[in-house]
Amino acid sequence: MRILLFTGKGGVGKTTLAAATAARIAASGRKALVVSTDPAHSLADAFGAVLGAEPSEVDTSLYAAHVDARSLVDRSWPQLRDQLRGVFAGAGLDELDAEELTVLPGVDELLALSEVARLAESGPWDVVVVDCGPTAETLRLLALPEAIAGYLDRVFGAARGMFASAQVRSAAKSISTLATHLAGLRAVLTDPSMTSVRLVLTPERLVVAETRRTLAALALRGVHVDALIANRLVPKARLWQGPAASWLRTRRSEQDAVLSELDASTPLSVHVVEHRAAEPIGSRALIDLADELYAGIDPLDGLRRPGVPLLSVRADGDDCLLTVALPLLDGCDLDLVRVGDDLAVTVDGVRRLVALPLMLRRYTVIDAEADGAGLVLRFAPGQEERP
Repeated sequence: MRILLFTGKGGVGKTTLAAATAARIAASGRKALVVSTDPAHSLADAFGAVLGAEPSEVDTSLYAAHVDARSLVDRSWPQLRDQLRGVFAGAGLDELDAEELTVLPGVDELLALSEVARLAESGPWDVVVVDCGPTAETLRLLALPEAIAGYLDRVFGAARGMFASAQVRSAAKSISTLATHLAGLRAVLTDPSMTSVRLVLTPERLVVAETRRTLAALALRGVHVDALIANRLVPKARLWQGPAASWLRTRRSEQDAVLSELDASTPLSVHVVEHRAAEPIGSRALIDLADELYAGIDPLDGLRRPGVPLLSVRADGDDCLLTVALPLLDGCDLDLVRVGDDLAVTVDGVRRLVALPLMLRRYTVIDAEADGAGLVLRFAPGQEERP
């Protein structure tokens, strides 16, 4: 089974393209489920159908659903929160402190992601297409399993000596189960043979700049991107006439220039979709759109690329060179800090602790530079680490 995540800046058309991809896959005879985690819930509009929390068939072999994160929180979170509150209250904390310690930011997005995983596992799908929220929300969503697992590890460690009562043991079991579940989610998200992201953009410089920052952030999270999709290009036409013809030609020329720069800056393929006069609504119109997008390429297999590992090491004399594969924008805000056996990498405010390969843990960083492959750090044995 494959999982395809569609995201992009708000308003670029990711919902329509996610729906079109699922419709094209289903039309080829494979079972496809398209799920929306976007609070805007415009997926139903794309199909011209009423959708609920459980998958419903909108065409042959094509199913769709909306994930209602708020309902999931109301249904699933209170029990574990009450158990955690009991752990801290049993440790002698007053009620207010216990209440504050059980506030878990992002729990609604986490449960939405868990629900996608549940739907993926519970059905006969060949592919699950996920219409994610806008880029910033999606980055936060994909970071949650790792972030919350760290939070739970601290909570679990702090409460480890308190596990005497049956209530506390029950909470500890719930925390352990949730931590295992988060590890499973993380493994699914970072497995390039199973999960990949398709970034949707419009050919405008501001949107492309955000897309390139998103590529770096996703690489930092270990999430694989298999394609970029440029939507709403001004159609090419030799027969344009009238006062608008010059404007249309100029606009398309600008869009082509932006896409040429993007194509030169990334090894990913950039697929294009021209703007249509009529909004594609319903399976037939969506399949026509997908035929233009994929141009005879299988939406599942044609765009797959081998995942590039985040870290790779090669020898250079007595030194070792560590490459951190990140697509970096010129002038991006980059920070590197060695923290014990980890490397803290921050790119434009997105931070991740990357565990250093075992062979480098007794080496020290003496130099760092950026090249076309990403960040290259030089490690040397027996040296004093430079700031």
